[in-house]
Amino acid sequence: MIYIKITVKGEPDTSPFTRVYQYSSKSDEEIFINSSAMTKDRLDKNLKININEAILVYSAFIVSELRDDTQIEQIQKNASHLLSPEQVMIGVPETLRKISFEIMLDDGGMKFVVLNTPIQISDYILKSS
Repeated sequence: MIYIKITVKGEPDTSPFTRVYQYSSKSDEEIFINSSAMTKDRLDKNLKININEAILVYSAFIVSELRDDTQIEQIQKNASHLLSPEQVMIGVPETLRKISFEIMLDDGGMKFVVLNTPIQISDYILKSS
């Protein structure tokens, strides 16, 4: 069983949003794993991913690391290397400035992981040609 509550805070002038994902059976978990694998395949093909796919990448990474008993501080450090600005669509790094995860796995213990600026925010310059 996997329960994930994600709160995302982006630009200062926008409201945060929350998503809840619950995978209560083995078949649900397989869908979660397969969706994550499909997103990783898109990244391997040098295709840019959107906000929902980026959230999925981080969720799958955190679930995997928690199941491997990795310390939360190490998860936070490693998560900052998962995605680069070149791998995501424009606006994704700014939207995902702070991602808070509340995750409950099979053991029933709630774990809290917060990622601050997981994707480096580029300086965009719009030029006229």
